[in-house]
Amino acid sequence: MGKIIRKVREQNKKLFKSIYKREKVLLPNVKENCEGVIESIEHERGRGAPIALCKIQLKDRVIKNYIVAPEGISIGQKIQFGKSVEPKIGNCVHLRDIPEGSYISMVEKKAYDGGKYAKSCGTSALIVFHNRDAHLTTLKLPSGERVTVSNEARAFIGIISGGGKDDRPLLKAGTAYHKYKTLGRVWPKVRGVAMNPVDHPHGGGNHQHIGHPSTVSKNAPPNVRVGLVGARQTGRKKGSRNEFN
Repeated sequence: MGKIIRKVREQNKKLFKSIYKREKVLLPNVKENCEGVIESIEHERGRGAPIALCKIQLKDRVIKNYIVAPEGISIGQKIQFGKSVEPKIGNCVHLRDIPEGSYISMVEKKAYDGGKYAKSCGTSALIVFHNRDAHLTTLKLPSGERVTVSNEARAFIGIISGGGKDDRPLLKAGTAYHKYKTLGRVWPKVRGVAMNPVDHPHGGGNHQHIGHPSTVSKNAPPNVRVGLVGARQTGRKKGSRNEFN
């Protein structure tokens, strides 16, 4: 009788599923000129960027709203919301009032939708061009893609804080274990060619090689279905490609 390999055994392993639900952090939906004060800067699990609790004074009431903290703000700092606001770090400004070449974050796709672009830690968008006649603004996103949005949309001036959090080395296997445990991922993951032939179809041999084609049918038994399953083709594609200048 054959041995059930690890990949098949792990398919029925039940990982712990957290019931914690992360709340959305959006730009405050305020349409009047107002001022807010940063009361605290906090960490939310599952989110790389720190969030800031902002107390906003409106004409008839006081509201509290969490925002993704831009780089450089501090507790007690006053930030402004509304139209014709000075474009400085931390302020929520309409795109039409921000000069070209500025770095912004939490950018709205439509006016007052709360922010859709440049929301993760260390990211920002760049204002490339204002089309005053069409009331549009062209942005360069962190991916390099350029998008055009209404200049009535809002954004924070500055870069989202928390950049470089992945640059810190793990240094030891124990740290990596806790990192992947919180993500619910199986770690460490041993390669099949590094195993013995009894443990994996790719195992065994005097050096690490598969020893037979790695392509396998989709209809193969679970214990055999490892490698390039149901591959239409393998390796580099052949043929010329058209290059447009």
